[in-house]
Amino acid sequence: MSNRVLRGSGLGGVSFEDDRGVEFAPRQMITYDCPRGHVVEVTMAHDAEVPAIWECPHCGSEAARSTGEKPEPKQEKPARTHWDMLRERRSISELEELLAERVQLLRNGEIGPAHLHRARTTGKRTA
Repeated sequence: MSNRVLRGSGLGGVSFEDDRGVEFAPRQMITYDCPRGHVVEVTMAHDAEVPAIWECPHCGSEAARSTGEKPEPKQEKPARTHWDMLRERRSISELEELLAERVQLLRNGEIGPAHLHRARTTGKRTA
C-alpha cells in the first residue's frame, strides 16, 4: 500500500469536531399550504427573505404561505424583436439609405446568389 493512504477513519464520513460552544443562527419555521391539502414546514434563518411560494415536496405543486401572503406579480418585459434592436441603433432615414445601397449592389450583380448573376447573352437561343 502507498504511504499516502489515510488509515483509521473514513474519508469525509466522520467529523471529530463537537458542537459545544457553537451558537446556531436564529431560525424560524415557515408553513406553506399546498392546493392538494399537504402542509409543508420549512426551517429558514430568521433574517432570510421568505418566499411567498414554495414547491410542495409531496406533489410538486406550488404551495402558498399559510399566512395568506400573496406573491408579488413579476413585471415582465415585452419581448424585444429584431426590429426593436435595430431601431435602437439606426433611424428610419439611415435604414432607408442602407436599403437603397444594398438594392443597388444587388441589381449591379455585386452581391447576392450566383445564379442570379449569370452573364446575359444578347443573341437568341436556338433549339
